[in-house]
Amino acid sequence: MEKIWLEHYPPGVPHEIHPEQYSSLTQLMEQSFKANSQCPFSVCMDRWMSYGELDHLSTALGSWFQSQGLEPGARIAIMLPNLPQFAVTMAAVLRAGYTCVNVNPLYTARELEHQLKDSGATTIVILENFAHTLADVIERTPVKHIVLTSLGDLLGVVYGRWMTFAVRHLAKLVPAFEIPLSNNRQVTSFKSALAEGQKRPLKTVPQKLDDIAFLQYTGGTTGLSKGAVLTHRNVVAAMLQAEAWFTPAIHDLGDLRKINSIAALPLYHIFALTLCLLAIRQGSHMTLIPNPRDFGKFIEVLKKRPFHMLPGVNTLFNALMMHPQFKTIDFSTLRATQAGGMAASEGTAKNWQSATGSTMIEGWGMSETCAIGSNNPVTQKTFSGDIGFPLPSIDMAIKDDEGRTVAQGESGEICIRGPNVMTGYYQQPEETAKAFTADGFMRTGDIGIMEANGRFKIVDRKKDMIIVSGFNVFPNELENVISTCPGVVECAAIGIPDTMQGEAIKVFVVRNDPQLTEETLNSFCHANLTGYKRPKYIEFRDELPKTNVGKILRRELRNK
Repeated sequence: MEKIWLEHYPPGVPHEIHPEQYSSLTQLMEQSFKANSQCPFSVCMDRWMSYGELDHLSTALGSWFQSQGLEPGARIAIMLPNLPQFAVTMAAVLRAGYTCVNVNPLYTARELEHQLKDSGATTIVILENFAHTLADVIERTPVKHIVLTSLGDLLGVVYGRWMTFAVRHLAKLVPAFEIPLSNNRQVTSFKSALAEGQKRPLKTVPQKLDDIAFLQYTGGTTGLSKGAVLTHRNVVAAMLQAEAWFTPAIHDLGDLRKINSIAALPLYHIFALTLCLLAIRQGSHMTLIPNPRDFGKFIEVLKKRPFHMLPGVNTLFNALMMHPQFKTIDFSTLRATQAGGMAASEGTAKNWQSATGSTMIEGWGMSETCAIGSNNPVTQKTFSGDIGFPLPSIDMAIKDDEGRTVAQGESGEICIRGPNVMTGYYQQPEETAKAFTADGFMRTGDIGIMEANGRFKIVDRKKDMIIVSGFNVFPNELENVISTCPGVVECAAIGIPDTMQGEAIKVFVVRNDPQLTEETLNSFCHANLTGYKRPKYIEFRDELPKTNVGKILRRELRNK
């Protein structure tokens, strides 16, 4: 099909990008480190890190990884919030020739165990605040090397020590833990790994664009999360696509190294991860927000220095606007308010534009596409309510269940093809085969239409997936977990509209024990599901609607 959307691109946006200009993501990073060595890369709690420091620290940590005898391409898990340690670790893993496995720090033991086992990660870099979760499951995983970091490790000698002390002993945010050292398992502090790594050179590892860079886990239709295999080519392409699309919003700044992007979304999430890598490509810097839920402190950070890029999800923008100090922020330098991860609402967009003067630009992407897919033009002056145009080098089509492209204006499944699209799901050939059409498009599970001007609009969801504050939640996983709670006969989970989260989870439960209460079930969910997967509403029923073959009808539950 002809790419009719290309004629609607803003001036200066190329139709194609060329990831082949780099041999690997590692080459791209190392070029940026050298070219921008004196420039700031990040600021966290008023402590700055330059590109030169990122280069030096990631070289040392990468050398330490290599000294542990890890096999080529070994998977290294990164379980960190938005701290300077994240970028250092990510760069170290890639430069040493290994694969990054991003892990949500708030995972429960059950969720963490699955991801470590499924990925085959033999090494993990983890903030000590979450080590108690790792300790509970580590003997059932392949992890042999644990690099343990504390909050203040890269925040300066005096301030860093104070922050670590405060978190451990005043706020008491580091639960007691003991990691078993059986089976030759070892624990090394982050600082010790850096010190040891500085004593030896980092060996150059030949890398190609088609080598695996990340295993990015996403919700699983079978109840277990799946690792999207993202190659160096996929990630480089996504960076170039994002850079091309945002150019009209930032070209007047001249030197892109002046750009300050706000990293409030978690860097382990594909949306923030891709924008972090975009900053590296540009040589610009990021303001790291370790705890965006503390909106008072978040706003104080926004007030300290000019910022130009503010990516977020609808719930983040809503919460910011509701804070009494929101009006004290100076938005005069803001060039792009990028909404993604979940549907942006027209009401939020209108209020945001009225309060800040910045148009909320909505985009669409997935973990499987490096967060890149379609986006509204950054030159747009009003909120559109659709997901815009496919980005450079991307094909999108509306297809039926047989993989045939439907007529323009008809609804069908949104499918995508491009250099940013994953190669498949890690060690799941059947799931990979189901994900792609015969002509190489990836099925997204979103039902949409393509309008006459080439814009795409989502109208429904083919899968039963629930999106809570930008995070994908698959009902099967929740139902599998909740069904193991004593007293539960069967259950069904659905998403219902929620003004704050986009969608909230509601679970319908049939019980055979009248003593099973909502409070008991909530406690069970708290122990087995990370925060965004926990139901907000629980309703007990005598029976659930089913087909004549016994399949639960979630759609009937949603319509009641």
